[in-house]
Amino acid sequence: MKNLIKISLLSFSFAGIVASCDMDAPSISALDESSVFSVYSLAEAEIMSIHVSFGETNSYRGRFLPYYGINSDVEWIITPTYEKRLEDKYALSNYDTPAGNGQMNSDNNAYAKFYEGIERANLAIKGIREYGDVEHNPDMAQLLGEALTLRAVIYNDLVKAWGDVPARFEPNTSENLYLPRTNRDVIYKQLLADLEEAENYCYWPNESGITRTTERVSKAFVKALRARLALYAGGYGLRGDGFRRSKDPDLAPAKMYEIAKQECLDIINKGCNTLGEFKDNFTKLCKDNVAAGGESLWEIPFSEGRGRVLYTWGVRHQVADQYTYQPRGGVNGPLPTLFYDYDVDDVRRNITCVPYRWGQASDGTPYTKNENGQNYNVVKVPQVLSNPTALYFGKLRYEWMDRYVTSTNDDGINWQYMRLADVYLMAAEAINELDGPAAAAPYLQPILNRALPANKVSALMAKYTASKSAFFEGIVDQRAFEFAGEALRKADLVRWGNIDEKMAEAKAKLQRLAERSGEYADLPEKVYVATYTTDMPIPEGAEIFDKLTDGETLVIYGLNHGDTDDQGSEIRKANDAFASKGWFLSDGQPRITSDIIDGLYVVQPSTHCLWPIWQIFIDTSNNMLNNDGTYGQLSD
Repeated sequence: MKNLIKISLLSFSFAGIVASCDMDAPSISALDESSVFSVYSLAEAEIMSIHVSFGETNSYRGRFLPYYGINSDVEWIITPTYEKRLEDKYALSNYDTPAGNGQMNSDNNAYAKFYEGIERANLAIKGIREYGDVEHNPDMAQLLGEALTLRAVIYNDLVKAWGDVPARFEPNTSENLYLPRTNRDVIYKQLLADLEEAENYCYWPNESGITRTTERVSKAFVKALRARLALYAGGYGLRGDGFRRSKDPDLAPAKMYEIAKQECLDIINKGCNTLGEFKDNFTKLCKDNVAAGGESLWEIPFSEGRGRVLYTWGVRHQVADQYTYQPRGGVNGPLPTLFYDYDVDDVRRNITCVPYRWGQASDGTPYTKNENGQNYNVVKVPQVLSNPTALYFGKLRYEWMDRYVTSTNDDGINWQYMRLADVYLMAAEAINELDGPAAAAPYLQPILNRALPANKVSALMAKYTASKSAFFEGIVDQRAFEFAGEALRKADLVRWGNIDEKMAEAKAKLQRLAERSGEYADLPEKVYVATYTTDMPIPEGAEIFDKLTDGETLVIYGLNHGDTDDQGSEIRKANDAFASKGWFLSDGQPRITSDIIDGLYVVQPSTHCLWPIWQIFIDTSNNMLNNDGTYGQLSD
């Protein structure tokens, strides 16, 4: 973490490693628990050790965050194809993942590291309950709340990715070493209860010095996570007997919506966090600004040498350049249809979807390390037009950072796990279901107000508030526009039960975009592009996505509905700095091919929306785990 670098005493002083069916983590401490968990600084170090499991090589850092959530109807790994469907990285994303997947099937991978983090949380929860005197020491109570919440974060992601998984809520012993899958309803109810307890322990943002940073758990995040978990628990999921909601009356949709409503309203009404401008949230993230009280509620903290956030989700840089010493970025990106589905005046579009990459050096200057062998001597490179099948997410950009990247693969940018916009949209969704669209409207409107002109907000609100179903469809659309590139969409489609419909719709829209038919019939065949200079007049309708320094930023015409090749030709005639580039066609052939479209998913998404437990853990589970049927036991 940037602001908190602690060493866990217990987690790094174990007498041995216990290899389990579902985790590799130490189980016995060489230190006396009462000595550790009765002293705040030592107990805090144990909480920090949980974060270590987030940042390890094949945990959240390099496996879960890059691959879970890809592909959806707005996000994909660049660029999926049916021909490559069996390659490991594409198979993780196309809903046909084998248990022996080469990216995941190892004993130190995400599944194991998640249980390592859970074990560390279990040890901390047990120790602080016994020795922390939480009734009289509010800072120790905060630590207990953090441990409960971090454990809930990990379980939330385990259930999203693997469905029914072993439930471990006590430290490992020889008696509980091998466990079968547990009905996820049991896990959800435990987590909802744990978070309700944690709310009583955690400080609001900036209420204490502990919660002055978004890298520490606050009461606002606890409540927001409980709301998210309630929506997942009350929603659809792939179970042993099909794709359906829970049958447990304790997890009935109305009850879960009530929890989500109340938790979100508590956060909004408290006013400890503010929305601000859409772009500002992401520039703060890229600048390592972790001050609490803004839009960010909690971030997975990565040190400068950890975390592949920009590496995976940022704008592509082909070489070490003036903004980064790391030629990375652009592993995942938006479906090209997403760009054209935004309203042209929506400020989220050009921040979320970027049609360029940072290119090669134009003067042939070699890239060499300087005298200390650490930093590259770089030269200035320009933006280079990409193509519709390789658009990039622009919420995370190396060029917004205040430091150079010093690692080959890692950039140290935090992963924003929860932001206030999600709280507003969860509130709107839950209130619409319980009380109708008129009551829900005040919680959707702030999200629209910062994205669109007032007249367009009014038109959308009139459309959405016409009925409960219309409002729900508005939520579905706005969550796509708001959170594309944040790996929330797949889980949303699963819990809503419309993943098959929306994924099929995504393929159909890609086909229409390839043909420039239907809603995409008014797009030109080419785009017209120039590199900006100070004396260049900007043609009407041209786009500048993020102007930085003269001589490197592209000016592009032809990306908006209603743009024409005739007008583009006139722009080119008027200014010879502009060149025409084939956008939808390459050498007369569509760039968006049937092979690409068919690669988005290769089997029915609802029946394959979970990953299997990896074969190595099946083989070492003492016959307690399997992937029979739809990945595990029959869920009641």
